[in-house]
Amino acid sequence: MSVIYVLLAISVTVAVAFFAAFVLSVKSGQYDDTYTPSVRMLFEDEIVKDKDKSDQNNQKSNKNSTNQ
Repeated sequence: MSVIYVLLAISVTVAVAFFAAFVLSVKSGQYDDTYTPSVRMLFEDEIVKDKDKSDQNNQKSNKNSTNQ
C-alpha cells in the first residue's frame, strides 16, 4: 500500500514539473505564431475578391428585381 503513495507522489511531482515547463515556455514566447500573419496577407486578396464578386452579384440581382 505504501508503494501507491510513493507512485502518487512521484506522478504529482512529474505533473507539476511538466506544468511549470509549459507555463515557462508560454511566457517565453515558444508558442507564438510568427508564420501565419505573414501568410495571411497573401490570402486576403482572394477573400476580398470573393466578397467583391458576391457584392456585384447582389447588386445585379437587386437591379433585376427592381426592374421587374
